[in-house]
Amino acid sequence: MFKALRLVMLAVLIGLAPGIASAAGVDLHRSVCSAALPDMAGDAAIAAAPYRCGADAPTDSDQWLWLRLDPSHLGGLASPWSLLVDQVRFDRIAVMTVTDRGMTRRSWSSSDLGGNWAPGGLLKFPMTVPGRDIRGLYLGFRRIDDLSLMRKVVAMPGSALTTGEVKWLLLIGLFTGTLLSAFLYNLVIHTGRRLAFQRWYLLWVSVSLAYGLVWTNAAAFVVPQLVGPVAFRLDYVLVGLMVAACNMFFFSVIEEGILPRGFVRAGRVLAVAGAVMGFVAAADMWFPVILTDRLLNYVIAGTSAIIALSCGIAVRRGSRVIWFYMIGWGPVICLFLLRLARNLGFAPQNDLVDLATFAALAFEALVLSLAIADRFRLIRHQLELARQRREVDMAETKTLRIAAHTDFLTALGNRAAFQQHANDLIKGHVPFSLFLIDVDYLKDVNDRLGHASGDALLLSVGSALSQATRLLPDVRVARIGGDEFAILCPGSVEAETALSEAIMTVQGDRWHPTDSNCTLSLSIGAARYPDDADALDMLYQNADLALYTAKRLGRARYIRFDPLQRSLRDLQLEFTSDVEAALQRGEFQLYLQPIVSLETTRVCGYEALLRWNHPRYGLMAPDRFADVLVAERIGLRIQEHVLELALLQLREHGERMGVLSVNFTSAQLSGPRSARNVLDRLAHHGIAASRLCVEVTEGVMLDRTADTILANLRILHDAGVTIALDDFGTGYASLVHLRRLPVDRIKIDCSFVSSIEQSEGGTMAIVRAIVGMGTGLGKVVVAEGIESEAQALCLRDLGCQLGQGFLYGRPAPGLMADPLRVAAGPAAANDVAQVVAAHH
Repeated sequence: MFKALRLVMLAVLIGLAPGIASAAGVDLHRSVCSAALPDMAGDAAIAAAPYRCGADAPTDSDQWLWLRLDPSHLGGLASPWSLLVDQVRFDRIAVMTVTDRGMTRRSWSSSDLGGNWAPGGLLKFPMTVPGRDIRGLYLGFRRIDDLSLMRKVVAMPGSALTTGEVKWLLLIGLFTGTLLSAFLYNLVIHTGRRLAFQRWYLLWVSVSLAYGLVWTNAAAFVVPQLVGPVAFRLDYVLVGLMVAACNMFFFSVIEEGILPRGFVRAGRVLAVAGAVMGFVAAADMWFPVILTDRLLNYVIAGTSAIIALSCGIAVRRGSRVIWFYMIGWGPVICLFLLRLARNLGFAPQNDLVDLATFAALAFEALVLSLAIADRFRLIRHQLELARQRREVDMAETKTLRIAAHTDFLTALGNRAAFQQHANDLIKGHVPFSLFLIDVDYLKDVNDRLGHASGDALLLSVGSALSQATRLLPDVRVARIGGDEFAILCPGSVEAETALSEAIMTVQGDRWHPTDSNCTLSLSIGAARYPDDADALDMLYQNADLALYTAKRLGRARYIRFDPLQRSLRDLQLEFTSDVEAALQRGEFQLYLQPIVSLETTRVCGYEALLRWNHPRYGLMAPDRFADVLVAERIGLRIQEHVLELALLQLREHGERMGVLSVNFTSAQLSGPRSARNVLDRLAHHGIAASRLCVEVTEGVMLDRTADTILANLRILHDAGVTIALDDFGTGYASLVHLRRLPVDRIKIDCSFVSSIEQSEGGTMAIVRAIVGMGTGLGKVVVAEGIESEAQALCLRDLGCQLGQGFLYGRPAPGLMADPLRVAAGPAAANDVAQVVAAHH
């Protein structure tokens, strides 16, 4: 299409060839002298005005600035001839000739120049007077911006096309065809995948084409008014945009990472400065014209410098695209520098510089198209590699996402998967039930059988839960902690009931292939959204409260959340906050319950039981404030206070109290100096170590700091302190650990004693085994919770040595006063000594 356009233009030019003037023009710019005159000056005043030349000549005026041209060299110009003037900004322009017949002046406004233009950015004024008849020639401008911006005033022979104008028309035809071809080519390629550098290139081509058409006046073929001051102002805007688009294209087409960040930022700053200065330079009605023109030229110089330095860096770092850019941009930079030198007055006026500038811009458009094509080839290769990497990354991401939401041991969902699914249900306002399931005795299994067996237990629980929920739709099972599982059950309350029944069926299932005693025991708590809570955190807390209640009530059971549980927990928190003040006020007291010999029913000692005389809730047993006792810092403070109260009781009552049993927690025994601190307190109060009995549960001995605890118990045992294993028979691994623990007494849990008279259930056999094993190992056996003579008789017949319970006395703040059952201190000690000696 553009080849045809060029052929048509050539044919037109060939048709006009007979009228082409080839004679050289007369340069009138060098001999210009100027004078500033008022608007009302007449022809005679203009001719007689005092014109000044050179550096003293005025260059602008708020009214009229008249230029006196030297007509002495016009003698060779026959009529008609043309006066060609460089385009500048003004309100009106006038040409006055002086001949022997008089003076003639013609004037045009800036908007009436549609027929007075010539290719090459010139205004053309036909002259009908032969050059030899002209005695004076004057060119006037009303409100010209500055005379220094006008660089060309030429008298050309003939009124038809000149040789220079033909050159401009040929060049602008080639320029237009080339840039339009480049524009359309880059517009249609890679549609939908246009990258930043291609968008900047399209902008640059568009602005360059507009600049070429406006600057050369070729746009006047379509819009005749787009000449003179209008074109001059628009040229500034287009030059500024060309600088901006050029900069942005360069710094976006170079491969990423080639140029330093500082250069890229500087280039973008210059791009913005170029665009802004173009508009500022065009606004001559608001800003000084010389200053803004110079600033725009300085921005162009800075742009050339930063691009030149960037090109050097890009070459050193192996850029492929930079070579195309340098080949295309190099001539343009050189020519713009020549134009800059000419604009700043360092080089003479030369049309060849302007002609070569637009030829270079057309050449650059072609070369940069090749750069873009090469860049796209490189990008396509990179995109293909990126696509392959993306596919690999997607596969890896999918694998990692699955792994991130999967428990490594059971292959169930993990805590992240549980939280995501629960939040999705809440966002969708889907009612659901949350089950929290704790695996009972997992630590005992790890200690007794090893961690591999513990993992096997967890696997069995996960498999059993999955199997129990397989028939319920949309139920999700997850392992969210070491021994904790969670189940999300969307649906109605009936679905929750069905799930709870299904889970309870797995209670007691055997999980170890060779050990029939290894059965599943699960503590289960449940809460429902939105009935019990409308946020996940609160729902989890409520289900956890129900789980805690299930464990507190004996494990292996299912408990549904009840608001009363929340009230109890809040009460425990209140108790926790009251502890410090209660200690200072002395509200914690020791109540004593006698321990008697079942043979003689004489008191052999006491067990110290803690009570809290709360000012609001009255006298409370430890089960009312159990959470306070297990709190690490506060619980230890209370237990130390209990020990101090017990030692004070021993010191006050002396030998008549016998042996005083005190319950110890793991926190009291886990420190490296715990045992030594107890012995130091005994020595401080002057109490023999044999007067103190330390009672611990199996859970304390098998705590996470079991090694330190056992070491401290052995130190106390070796010093003479009696060690009692409390609640014997309820732990999972009591029989296994009994041989290696430093234990003097074992206490049968009251749950066995209360049912010892029942013929069913096997309680009698269990108690007989415990008593037999204890006496066989040389341990003193103590039965707790004796409430009837029948229970006492039965235990005595089985061989149990000591007992305590309501039958012998309820816990009281002082010693028993019943002389029939209170033995003297030495007698009580003899009873215990005889019991111990009989079984060693």
